[in-house]
Amino acid sequence: MCTDFTGVSMRLKAMIMTIAAIGLLAGTAVAQEGTLKKIQDTGTITIGHRESSVPFSYYDDKQQVVGYAMDLCNKIVDAVKKDLRLAKLDVKLQPVTSATRIPLIANGTVDLECGSTTNNLDRQKQVSFTITHFVTANRFVSKKSAKLKKLEDLKGKTVVSTSGTTNIKQITELNTEKNLGLNILPAKDHAEAFLMVENDRAVAFVMDDILLYSLVASSKEPKDYEISADALSVEPYGIMLRKDDPAFKKVVNDAMTAVYKSGEIDKIYDKWFLKPIPPKGVNLNVPMGAAFKKVVAKPTDSGDPKDYQ
Repeated sequence: MCTDFTGVSMRLKAMIMTIAAIGLLAGTAVAQEGTLKKIQDTGTITIGHRESSVPFSYYDDKQQVVGYAMDLCNKIVDAVKKDLRLAKLDVKLQPVTSATRIPLIANGTVDLECGSTTNNLDRQKQVSFTITHFVTANRFVSKKSAKLKKLEDLKGKTVVSTSGTTNIKQITELNTEKNLGLNILPAKDHAEAFLMVENDRAVAFVMDDILLYSLVASSKEPKDYEISADALSVEPYGIMLRKDDPAFKKVVNDAMTAVYKSGEIDKIYDKWFLKPIPPKGVNLNVPMGAAFKKVVAKPTDSGDPKDYQ
């Protein structure tokens, strides 16, 4: 018996072509989703910034948002504008706090969070990070008169840290682990936390050392304070963006890498860490550390502290 497969073959071919077309359309739809699509449709990119994270992201005396992280984010904005071939890209500034920054990135309100946010493996479950832009350490600041040199000296005392940070989480864990009997107060931001030490509401403020150096340098009596020598942890900073958005992350990472490879990072770093900065013209005088030099030479977005040691 002879069977004619011509009709079957044509129907099968048509079915395969239809499935392929559907797949292509689905792929196109996926490609058009995400942050880049949102920015292209609205002509706007939303930058989350801090109010008092000197010198990373803060208000100057003219209530303008400035800082080291803001300069880097501006480079990213330029790259996004170029990638999308937009004649104009508006930048919307959205203040964030330590407590609100991750939720606002996760729910799509903010596209980039430009501040002093630690990139770690736990946070990477909720958000993504671009190339590390600074490496700091967790320490505490206190008045010299209190003579507090190491963690054990804080036993039974009242300390403060900023709400929603890795620092307050760590000091809480150390308090339990080492049975320190600390009274730990949460502050809404770094400025409020430092004020608590100034006003003797707390004996020490636990935070990233670069932020502590900035606060001390900008205080009324910088000579009255000292920062602990012992580091409690290593903290790599990264600019946050939404998780699972590879197209946007590639544009952002490429922009950061270009700044590093071109040597532009040296000028931007010197501007904020080795020269007088607004609003008081204070020079933080913090040369680029070995850990961050390593990142500049070989850019990474790792959230593992071991990669910075």
